[in-house]
Amino acid sequence: MAVDILAIGAHMGDEVAWGMALAAHVRQGGTVGMLHLTPGEKGHKTLSAEEYAQQKREEARACAETLGAQMWTLNYGDGELPVNEQVKWQIADILREARPKIVITHWGGSIHKDHTAAHENLPDARFYAGLPAFRREYPAHWVNTLYYGENWEDLRGYQPEVYLQVLEEDIAVWERAMRCYALFRGEVSRFQYLDYYKALARTRGCEIFTEYAVTFAVPPDARRRSVSSLL
Repeated sequence: MAVDILAIGAHMGDEVAWGMALAAHVRQGGTVGMLHLTPGEKGHKTLSAEEYAQQKREEARACAETLGAQMWTLNYGDGELPVNEQVKWQIADILREARPKIVITHWGGSIHKDHTAAHENLPDARFYAGLPAFRREYPAHWVNTLYYGENWEDLRGYQPEVYLQVLEEDIAVWERAMRCYALFRGEVSRFQYLDYYKALARTRGCEIFTEYAVTFAVPPDARRRSVSSLL
């Protein structure tokens, strides 16, 4: 099924950073999807990686259902996501299948190598997806717009450039979806993810004189605009 927006996260649960935006677009009648590149299975203190991976897959499906999102997954290991042609082609094939107008993914300045790898795989994947000369299962599709979401792990050099207003009802849907994960219920980590992102949405809203907002960075070439007048 084609979607308007595809969010590409290094781990199941990374949608905590852009789930409010997905909820807002579903409310507005849009279609959204999520691609998880790894389960993010190595962070549990008592479960084995295999056990936690299975739990994360179940949690991710429940989260996607709550958000109203389609879901795709790759099967790389947590902390082991490479930057190579295989990953780029796998992402490209999903871009061709999902046919999004917009992709949201990680900013490159991250403390987590998988987030950086997700960022670095995308430009070539976008190119491979968009070039008709590459014959694959699905026809070529060019993604017009890339956004990089604001994630607490990806803040090195991050500058908010696009502000999206979100409503309390979007935040409520996002919170229900995120609570599908044990991680965000406080059962895996003491970091208060939901409090952090709700406070951040309030702060970003204040910056544009609205109640709540989420922000995105854009690729350098998207900062150049051609206009016929400054008026």
